[in-house]
Amino acid sequence: MSAAIVAIGVDAGSTTCKLVAIDAARRLIDHRLEAAHPRIAEQTERLIEELLAAHGARAVPIVATGYGRKLVARADRALTEISCHARGVFEELGQVGTLVDIGGQDSKVIRIGPGGRVLDFVMNDKCAAGTGRFLEHTAGRLGVPIDELGRRALASAQEEAISSTCTVFAESEIISLIAHGAEVDPILRGLHSSLVSRLAAMVRGVGLEPPLMLSGGVARNDALRQILGAALGVEVHLPSHPQLMGAYGAALIARPA
Repeated sequence: MSAAIVAIGVDAGSTTCKLVAIDAARRLIDHRLEAAHPRIAEQTERLIEELLAAHGARAVPIVATGYGRKLVARADRALTEISCHARGVFEELGQVGTLVDIGGQDSKVIRIGPGGRVLDFVMNDKCAAGTGRFLEHTAGRLGVPIDELGRRALASAQEEAISSTCTVFAESEIISLIAHGAEVDPILRGLHSSLVSRLAAMVRGVGLEPPLMLSGGVARNDALRQILGAALGVEVHLPSHPQLMGAYGAALIARPA
């Protein structure tokens, strides 16, 4: 018999929709993850019903976070991703420190204190150059599957510099590099280094307090983890389900005291 659900967290992100169910011991016992639909309210309602039905539950407390959090009609509260990612990562890794959350729409650097409390944070501006969308868009231009980005970037001993801070201008740089005979893998390594340079600047702005932790879907990219760790001179720590940390934190906050 499956464990009883006591709370659900919903992370209605700009590119993916994540739901997490937890039990009374705060364990992540089930989840749902789908590409975000245009009708996010209908999507989250369906996924909530799926989780409840799978565990024979009728209703539990729900907290929503993410880009579409205010569209989750069933939620008891809507909170920012900053609070939810901090709470989720702290619960799993059990450490205060600095968290980098790389999302599709934006990226955040959060200093986490005792209990998962947010001490300070900074977000990137509206430009996609510091987000997962930057890698996704430019990888598409190069015809490389998103899951191969990190491996191919790390396989290259050379790096093509990408200096533009705008995705549109970066694409123009890439077109120029290809026209001049540059290979794809060194361009991919340059793209990762370009994203890391923006993230590292954000970390320094908040103040790096080790350990350095990552959450968000892009955290699964080996090249980004290694290059970011090298740029900041620290080891990078990763939760077991980095893409689910926002939803997990939301569920923890929803959990009855």
